[in-house]
Amino acid sequence: MNTALWIVTVILCLAYGAGGVAMLVMSRERFRNISTGQHYVDDLPQHTLKVLGVMKLLAVAGMLLPALLGVATWLVPLAALGLVLLMTGAATIRMVRREWGAFMGDVAYLSLAAFVAWGRFVAVPLG
Repeated sequence: MNTALWIVTVILCLAYGAGGVAMLVMSRERFRNISTGQHYVDDLPQHTLKVLGVMKLLAVAGMLLPALLGVATWLVPLAALGLVLLMTGAATIRMVRREWGAFMGDVAYLSLAAFVAWGRFVAVPLG
């Protein structure tokens, strides 16, 4: 179970790390043109994209650093719960926009984050 949790954590960190960096360094137009799945940015103010990018990177740091350093390991499941909340908002936006394919992707990421949160709270807590 610990191995599965680490694998899912690394996958989430790679995905959200890349997404967070992209949100911070790319212009709105360039980010929108990555794919049709990024057209939700039309509904959000520019500063919101930057805040979401920072939130994603903080979640990545919260899931990796405490676990790797063995300090404040209680932050790991909380960071995963933060991603659950973030993805709940993302899924809501996809429903409003009727982007069902992207909605299913968001639900998948939400489920992976929930798995890590549950796993680190209950199944295999760190430290």
